[in-house]
Amino acid sequence: MAEPAEHQATYEDLLRVPVRLVAEIVNGRLVTHPRPAPRHLRASSSLGGALDGPFDKGHGGPGGWWILDEPELHLGPHILVPDLAGWRRTRLPALPETAWFELVPDWVCEVLSPGTAAGDRTEKLPIYAEYGVNHVWLIDPQLHTLEALENDTGRWRLLTTLNGQDRVSLSPFDAIAFDLSLLWAD
Repeated sequence: MAEPAEHQATYEDLLRVPVRLVAEIVNGRLVTHPRPAPRHLRASSSLGGALDGPFDKGHGGPGGWWILDEPELHLGPHILVPDLAGWRRTRLPALPETAWFELVPDWVCEVLSPGTAAGDRTEKLPIYAEYGVNHVWLIDPQLHTLEALENDTGRWRLLTTLNGQDRVSLSPFDAIAFDLSLLWAD
């Protein structure tokens, strides 16, 4: 006897998730996890702060970007919520009126935590590559590392891994430099 078909998660399923959880639809499954812990938030907030002035606002840098915290991305059947994402304003001249984005970002940052690292690497990275995200940064606040990846025709190529107090000046934000140590809570 055939097994019943697995339920494909819908946007309505996602909307029923309590607000205290982050909810995504990954490969047809509803995936939830708690809101980020303080070290995770510190890394994400600090990185967003380092990039916002020079790239989103054009203060001390070239401008020309939208840099946003936890945007809801609709990539085909997938609904993903990266910690940070950025769009070049040449591709996204104005923010959408919807609560989500259908245009693929140019850059995504995932801050890894023990509960999300495996899924970020094995499920979300392939989706980002398939849909054409050009750059992904993976931040690990426990190991104090930043991995910079570049999309090379649908496959990720590791550009570098920085750690501790290294200087960060990486594509697509290589117009500035900042100390990686700004991201760590300790």
